[in-house]
Amino acid sequence: MRLRNALPVAHADVLLRPLAERDAVAYAEGTTDDAVRRFAHLPLPEYTAETVRTLVRTDVRAGLENGTLAVLTIADAVDDIFLGSLVLFDITAHTAEVGFWLSPNARGLGVATKALTAAVVLGDRLGLHTLTARTDPANTASRRTLVAAGFETVGAPHESTAPSGAHVRTQHYRLRLN
Repeated sequence: MRLRNALPVAHADVLLRPLAERDAVAYAEGTTDDAVRRFAHLPLPEYTAETVRTLVRTDVRAGLENGTLAVLTIADAVDDIFLGSLVLFDITAHTAEVGFWLSPNARGLGVATKALTAAVVLGDRLGLHTLTARTDPANTASRRTLVAAGFETVGAPHESTAPSGAHVRTQHYRLRLN
């Protein structure tokens, strides 16, 4: 199944859908949060609403069309309010890496676990065998969320290159799909 055709995906009260221009202000504001800046290692050092709109029209659209990148909005399934972002990247025929961050007002409510569960459904729809993830060992919330969503740790923490290009210490995780 094509990536664009596999979306949206919902789990409980959380929806994963492609990042849209209407999310630009909330996305840009979310990237200024200290925890997002510290742990997300986003590709750009700074985001504005216009930067996000441009990304939606270019990289986000291209990634969905060619099946290599899914920059998704985590939204409230009822009101479609932006809660954060989940990205599938390095997508191949069998695997993809997942990364996620939440706006401060969405934390502590189980949103990230529900979003990862929706990502598993998306991975199944795409015929993937494995989802991988990595996080800073100091990011306790992310580690707990990954485990709650069924991911298992892989090896010991080690240096890796983040999407931002930074060299960071990360713990790797894997979830085998059906």
